[in-house]
Amino acid sequence: MSEENQIRNTIQTYFDCMNESSTEKVHAAFHPSAKITGYVEDSLREMTVADFANLVGSQLPSPKEKGETLLADILSIEIAGNTAVARVRDDYLGKNFLDTLSFIKDGDKWSIYNKLFHVEGPSS
Repeated sequence: MSEENQIRNTIQTYFDCMNESSTEKVHAAFHPSAKITGYVEDSLREMTVADFANLVGSQLPSPKEKGETLLADILSIEIAGNTAVARVRDDYLGKNFLDTLSFIKDGDKWSIYNKLFHVEGPSS
C-alpha cells in the first residue's frame, strides 16, 4: 500500500472515531504524544489524546447510532519523508471544522502527531 493510502486510512480512522464515538479509534489514529489544539468561540483549547478520546467517547449515542451522515472530506495531503500534513474538513458537534493534521511515520505506522482545528461555523 502506498504511503498516501496509509495516511488516508489513518484519516478515515480519525473520521470514524468521531462518527462512532470510539475511544479505541482515537488511540489508533493518534500518536500517544499528540496534541489537539484550536479555538472554540475565541477560547484556546488544548487537549491530550486522552482528553480528546474522552470527549469523543462521551458523545452518546454516537452520530452513527443517531443515523447522521458523516460529512468529512480530505482536502490535501503532502508527504515529506517520514512526515506529512493533511487538511481535512468535517462536521462534528454541530460545527464545521477545518483541521490541519500533521503525521509522523513510526516504524511502518502513520499516526496523527498534531491536530490544529479551526471552527468555520455551524454545521452545514
